[in-house]
Amino acid sequence: MNGYSRYKEKSIYSMSSSEQLLLLFDEAISRLSRADYSLTDKNYPDFDDCITRVNRIVRYLIEILDMEQPISRDLRRIYNYLVYDLSIVKAGRERRQDEIVRIRHILSELREAFGEASKQVSDMHIVKETEIRG
Repeated sequence: MNGYSRYKEKSIYSMSSSEQLLLLFDEAISRLSRADYSLTDKNYPDFDDCITRVNRIVRYLIEILDMEQPISRDLRRIYNYLVYDLSIVKAGRERRQDEIVRIRHILSELREAFGEASKQVSDMHIVKETEIRG
């Protein structure tokens, strides 16, 4: 592993869970943009790779859902829809290129919502009362 890869790995491990989540969304959105350009340029191997990576990210988002939280059911439905739609895009290529923009929009909206939620949570300072003994 080269120095840059080690640096990148360390920086990811030092991120908070909300920062890591936002990074996943950023990567998925970036890959969808790249898939769109690759499809326009008829670079099918790159298009397939990008869609596959986005699919893996979305499947990972499903795996890490905390199903104890009420919103998780809705998120799982959205993510499952995205997995389904990504498979249609991959199979249909040019015929379904318009779907890439829609999937990217959905992921961007989710990213924005999670970003706002993480700001609100980080702005809350919970002070735990402790007993002073001595």
